[in-house]
Amino acid sequence: MTVQDRSFRLKAEGRRGVLLIHGLTGAPDEMKFLARRLHRQGFDVMVPQLAGHGADMATLLRSTWRDWLDSVVAAYDAYAREVDEIFVAGVCVGGALGLELAAQRPEIAAAVVYSMTFEYDGWNMKGWMKGAYLIQAIANLPLVRRISFAEPYPFGLKDERLRERVARAPEAFIEGSLDRLPFGALFQMYRLGRRLEHDASAIDIPCLIMHAREDDMSDPRNAWRLKRALGPKAEVRLFEDSYHMLHVDKERALVADETAAFFLRHAASAPAFAAEPVHA
Repeated sequence: MTVQDRSFRLKAEGRRGVLLIHGLTGAPDEMKFLARRLHRQGFDVMVPQLAGHGADMATLLRSTWRDWLDSVVAAYDAYAREVDEIFVAGVCVGGALGLELAAQRPEIAAAVVYSMTFEYDGWNMKGWMKGAYLIQAIANLPLVRRISFAEPYPFGLKDERLRERVARAPEAFIEGSLDRLPFGALFQMYRLGRRLEHDASAIDIPCLIMHAREDDMSDPRNAWRLKRALGPKAEVRLFEDSYHMLHVDKERALVADETAAFFLRHAASAPAFAAEPVHA
């Protein structure tokens, strides 16, 4: 199946850029709300598509977390030639990739991670999904890695209107995404998480970890686990009225605005532009 690249960029007059990274089985489309909200506040925004995404499950299974990271690094290097300062933000696997990028490109100004997931241990996940160590032992076996599962209702969404949209047409909610996660890709997610914990002490940029207190897929202990790995340069912000899809759920506007405020707080210089007032 041919890969359709859905990467996009929202250009701004300022020279301050944000690299937004989508999640595992996701697509750039899921970052549109955040991208537009940040753009309206004066940021130039780039949203690349991860390697292995944009086609089908077979294409995803041919990729590894290192391929995903290579595609993020390539997007960053091209983007860095066009803006003066870059911040990075990503959801779940995208957040982990953003921090691994920062390990390789320490000039990145700051990072935001939404819904960090080392383990699928949220309140709505089945018992077997919480057995991460057992799953890691078998998930990449030839007869297992193609087995897939769908995210259970309410699909990481507390917003009832959005979750009903997913229930009616899951394939249409995020254009270009997959509605099932194969074990082989889950195995890669675990490997990425372990690598991030190994590399975290060398990541020396401010990091804001945003997580829903009622995350249905990954318990907030994932956020605190990342905070412990990163040390004092990281801070955790818990949200009270969202589930796992924090960046598209009920508090998405607040998430975007706090992301912008965090980036501006850690910018190298005062904004060279006048931020537009934004409305939810």
